[in-house]
This record gives sequence, C-alpha cells and structure tokens, in this order.
Amino acid sequence: MFRKVSKIAFGSLFLVVGLSGCVVSEINSFMQPEIPLSNSEIVAQNQNSLSNLERSIHEQVNKYRQSQNLPPLQLNAAITQQSRLHSQAMASGKVPFSHQGFEQRVNAIEKSVSYRSAGENVAYNQGYKDPATQAVQGWLKSPGHLKNIRGNFNLTGIGVAQNSKGEYYFTQIFIRSR
Repeated sequence: MFRKVSKIAFGSLFLVVGLSGCVVSEINSFMQPEIPLSNSEIVAQNQNSLSNLERSIHEQVNKYRQSQNLPPLQLNAAITQQSRLHSQAMASGKVPFSHQGFEQRVNAIEKSVSYRSAGENVAYNQGYKDPATQAVQGWLKSPGHLKNIRGNFNLTGIGVAQNSKGEYYFTQIFIRSR
C-alpha cells in the first residue's frame, strides 16, 4: 500500500556515558521527606519533570531555527501524544530504540492534522545533568537530525520518557501541515 507522504525523514541518536571514554561523576544528595510521597504524587512529579524537558527541547530547537531565520515550530497536542507514546515504548523496552512504528504514528496524527511531510528524531541518553540539552546538541551535530530540525515543517510534538535505570528516551516528530 502506498502512502501519500511525500517525504519522511528519520534521524536517531544514541548518547551514552562511557562510550567515548568519558567519565561522569555524579554526586547524589538524598533527603528523606518527613511524609512519604504516594505513588500518584511520584508519578505526577516525574511527569512534570518530563514535561519540563519537552518544553526545553522545544525552546532550544526554536532558538536554533530562529538563529537560521527559520519560522518557529508550533507544538501540537496530537503530535506530542504520539511522540510521548513512542518514547514510553522505547523506555519500557516494548520497542527497540528506533523509528519502529513511525508510519503508524503519522497515521494517528493524520486523524487530527492533514500533512504534506513528516520527520522524526529520536535520542537516548543517560547520566547527564541536562539530558534535554545533550539530546538537542547531539541532533544539531548530526546531519540527518539537523536536516529535520531545519526542515520545511511548521508543527512539532516532543515526548520524553525515563525508565527505572535512569535512561531518557526522546522523540520529536516534525510535520508540515497542508
């Protein structure tokens, strides 16, 4: 079956502490709260933290686009939902770190947004103080990812997930609407 997508662009980035011989030292300070948090409070705090990372990526990508005289990408809830679902699936091991299922994500987005072209960047990292900046900097240094960031897109969605090992998974989907 042929898709009406005129262009689909992919980029993936794998960043991990230790691959290039770097050593990252992390100082952990732990304070026991007087009243233990409930599971729902922990989930809410984690989701707030992940939302802040998503917002940071959006701001950094748009700052770069502005520096290149490109229009900003507008966040779209349907695209963000698909980005989050993919990051969560990678973080949980349901799918490998990849673009697996990209066509299905774009099909789901198409129910809300008619599009001309779509692209996707994914990244994975662990052990960085600012994982969002690390992901964006990696994308900017990679020709395939940079092509998506600089691409003729007007909408985006960003999803970040973290697993119990502390690994962060990032998905940014780019859409050019009709």
